[in-house]
Amino acid sequence: MVNEEYTPQAHFSPFEMIRRVDEQENEYWSARDMAKLLGYTEYGKFRNPLQKAEEACENSGQAVSDHFAHVSEMIVVGKGARRKVEDVHLSRYACYLLVQNADPEKPIVALGQTYFAVQTRRQELADEDILAGLTEEQKRLLTRGQLSIHNRQLAAAAGHTGVITTQDFAIFQDHGYMGLYGGLKSKDIHARKGLKKQQHILDYMGSTELAANLFRSTQTEERIQREGIAEKEQANQAHHEVGLEVRDTIKRLGGTMPEDLPTPKKSIQQLQREEQKRLEQQPSLFDLQS
Repeated sequence: MVNEEYTPQAHFSPFEMIRRVDEQENEYWSARDMAKLLGYTEYGKFRNPLQKAEEACENSGQAVSDHFAHVSEMIVVGKGARRKVEDVHLSRYACYLLVQNADPEKPIVALGQTYFAVQTRRQELADEDILAGLTEEQKRLLTRGQLSIHNRQLAAAAGHTGVITTQDFAIFQDHGYMGLYGGLKSKDIHARKGLKKQQHILDYMGSTELAANLFRSTQTEERIQREGIAEKEQANQAHHEVGLEVRDTIKRLGGTMPEDLPTPKKSIQQLQREEQKRLEQQPSLFDLQS
């Protein structure tokens, strides 16, 4: 199994980035897109929270068909073949109900709950305004969630270059870290942060440090694909060079080097539990509209 360590710098919320618009200019979200974004590796496992969300919609007095449109779509599979798959087009309110019933252990779910609660009630607000109002803890949760999503994409891109085994990925990962952290490897960063053996370095980074790693990861993925890199030694070198470029950018801007940034006391898992508890104590959207 690939060590989840990798992910693109997104100016907008990842939930807004997968928003679609139909021919009538009506916005909607694909349930399959949402499943991937929320970290579900199999769509079949996503059907349970989807069903619960539909039940919650019905219980709220809303017409399920107004918010959950079941459709069949043709997708392209291997060698240009086409296959029909089932999907559900979701309204903002449907997305709100869906993230309320998704797996709370996934870091991005709590931010999805906050995001769609705000967006459903205040659609007129720009996404930038919402992000600007997030606390440091919420920014950490959001960025860490993005890392969890896009790390798999970088791992897949690296896999095509021959980075396959656990050791291959560890070496590939360290090349990026050494570029960004002035020669420090993952274990060095772990020791510098004073973490215990089972504690993950990405779970103990502030939003600024996470953002630097997010940019490093996404730019490496794009470079591998853009340049058609096919050898793992070249992939390692590209990862290291991108890390150096990100570090140089931070230096030119007068920023603090990532290894010198403070280590948060609370882990991402602690923040996620606190955010979940806070949301559970808030009145539901339906209560607010009653």
